[in-house]
Amino acid sequence: MKRNCIIGQSGGPTIAINASLAGIIHRAKSSKEFNHVYGMINGMKGLLDGQYMDLLEEFDNGEKINALKQTPAMYLGSCRFKLPTHQDNIQVYEDLFKILTDLEITDFFYIGGNDSMDTVMKLDEYARHIQSPIHFIGIPKTIDNDLMGTDHTPGFGSAAKYVATSILEVVHDSLIYQLQSVTIIEIMGRNAGWLTAAAALARNEYNEAPDLIYLPEVVFDKDKFLQDIHEVFKKKRCVVIAVSEGIKDKDGHFLDDDSKYAKKDAFGHVLHSGTGKMLESLVFKEFGCKVRSIELNVLQRCAMHIGSKTDLNESFVVGQKAIETALEGKSGQVMGFKRLCNDPYHIDYISSDVRDIANLEQKIPRNWINEAGNDINQELYDYLYPLIQGEVHIQYKNGIPAYYSCKHLQK
Repeated sequence: MKRNCIIGQSGGPTIAINASLAGIIHRAKSSKEFNHVYGMINGMKGLLDGQYMDLLEEFDNGEKINALKQTPAMYLGSCRFKLPTHQDNIQVYEDLFKILTDLEITDFFYIGGNDSMDTVMKLDEYARHIQSPIHFIGIPKTIDNDLMGTDHTPGFGSAAKYVATSILEVVHDSLIYQLQSVTIIEIMGRNAGWLTAAAALARNEYNEAPDLIYLPEVVFDKDKFLQDIHEVFKKKRCVVIAVSEGIKDKDGHFLDDDSKYAKKDAFGHVLHSGTGKMLESLVFKEFGCKVRSIELNVLQRCAMHIGSKTDLNESFVVGQKAIETALEGKSGQVMGFKRLCNDPYHIDYISSDVRDIANLEQKIPRNWINEAGNDINQELYDYLYPLIQGEVHIQYKNGIPAYYSCKHLQK
């Protein structure tokens, strides 16, 4: 009996999420086990509205699949939809499973971050409750790199490469004037500082910046922060600082908790805004020198032109492995990586029970951060370094990247 699968993407975009989608399509196609490979338009919310497409019809050759692999963001669109438990809202599940039954779905794949894995867990639990034979598989992606059950997440390596490259270019910009200056780069990371830590990869034979790195895993003290800058100024005139948006004081309060711009997303997560600006004011008041804050924000999520080949290739393969996991009859699983060696870098592809992953966060071990709490240790550098290796050679047209069309999302 032939199978039918459906794929959704959810949460924030990355460079590599379409590579995982491409891997699923490629492996499903080559297995000859599937009649249909459907794609949800705008994740679970779109599926509940009956919005989906046949991906085998759209991606009918290897050239198109490869173009999808090298296209940033999310070809299928996304959503911020918090799925209730079936105990709280049985109707949502009955509506959803009717759609899946009508499409004769055998395998359900959801590509996303922590909240998306929560969705996979709830769907798998309901499927077990009603004894549905559908397999539910989660495929990780997040630039935050904070998912449990995997050495790292697809999308993180490319975002890390963008951060390191941007820091190095900021250094070149900051050195041109004979002025004392401080440049503060605010980087995404609500509770985990992986992406900010990647700023250390900008260091090379002539550059020691960023001079200071502040992560959410360590308590942030304003007075110590200013003293750290004083110490750097004793050695050089230009200070470059990398800071996570989610740094917190000794009472656990985010630095920008009092910001008038603070908002929350559909999952109740605070959308931080202004950490860099607050530090900019603090530094200017103390030193009276030239101070600039830069917020990388969404720029670090979809910069395929500076993507990591390692990241893209692993993301493609993990999509293929998701198909194989479903064909083995497994459900309630999240795909991931197990690191076997740093040098030479080598990983294995694994899957883990979604119940051991959903709603948990993987943070940087404290011993990977220096004792002063203002830089990283060698262990963390060695962990990060392999993930940004290799360049993605994308196609260009009329001087700009020729990505796969996302016109269907503009309706």
